[in-house]
Amino acid sequence: MTKPSVRIREWKAGWRDTIILLKEFQSPLLLFYSGCGWRRLIYSTIAKAVGHPIHNLMEAFYIVLTAAFLQPVGEFPKYFGLQLFYFVMPLVGIVILAQGLADFGSLLFNRRARSKEWEMAVASTMNKHIVLIGLGHLGYRVTQKLYEMGENIAVVELNPGTHTTAAARDMGMPVIQGDARHASALEAANIKDARTIILASQNDAMNLQIALKARSLNPDIQVVIRIFDEDFAHSLQEQFGFIALSATEMAAPVFAAAAAGADVTNPISIEGQQLSLARLSIHPSSSLANRTVGYVEDNYHLNIILLRHDHQSEMHPTDTSPLHAGDTLAVLGGPEQLSRLMQDNQ
Repeated sequence: MTKPSVRIREWKAGWRDTIILLKEFQSPLLLFYSGCGWRRLIYSTIAKAVGHPIHNLMEAFYIVLTAAFLQPVGEFPKYFGLQLFYFVMPLVGIVILAQGLADFGSLLFNRRARSKEWEMAVASTMNKHIVLIGLGHLGYRVTQKLYEMGENIAVVELNPGTHTTAAARDMGMPVIQGDARHASALEAANIKDARTIILASQNDAMNLQIALKARSLNPDIQVVIRIFDEDFAHSLQEQFGFIALSATEMAAPVFAAAAAGADVTNPISIEGQQLSLARLSIHPSSSLANRTVGYVEDNYHLNIILLRHDHQSEMHPTDTSPLHAGDTLAVLGGPEQLSRLMQDNQ
């Protein structure tokens, strides 16, 4: 995300935050003007009783209002009852407005002191953004990658205050403290305008609860959910259309690949199927040596994307291309298929 875009978003957030503050400040203003209203009636009644010229109630209101701000209005009245208004009204104005104005100014120019309100104002400026739940180790790594991709992210964290929270805010992300199981926390992250929600906590049941709550608030939102139970992850994909990623399922191919001497990327989910790209070299005693590309693809149910033989690379090799010891393959397939291929290559 570029710095200009962050500044524009903060400017929009500042404008919305100011409007919110003005709405919060309307109570002291209403109290002040209502007080001026009934004092206008008293002033008008006394003025008529003593014969002081007052043409209408609006004139009486104007006199009371200007007196509250120590502004002179015509000649000073001769009658004691009216004179009191010129000394009492400024005190009333100071008592009612001074504290409200002081609080308003402090909150307006020190928005960071109102952390949650400011973060909500920033999130309210976002559209088609990503809401991330849980700023643990996985959540923080995800925010880093999304930030590098230029995505707008709003974070909801139950217990902020860690170094990951500070780092996320340094990247211009609003981090809202709240329990995402409650609709108010999701609404604070502007869930209705978000395109995706990522649930990265370590609690499967809580992740599912939040995912369903998010769908109820935004039926079109894409859900990416971290689930430790592999079977449960597949069930969520089938029943709800969630992109459910099993942490154990994603990690297993990487560990197996390291043990087998191959490199395997973390899986991606395509229509509910986990696929990884693996690179392996054919061992001299491997049963794959002297086979063909077509044989491997048909028997292991995967795709060979690249074949490198004798320092020559062939993208999408033909089925009849032979395999030799020492050749390097780039293979796309599921965790089970890749694992079986690696075992037979030992």
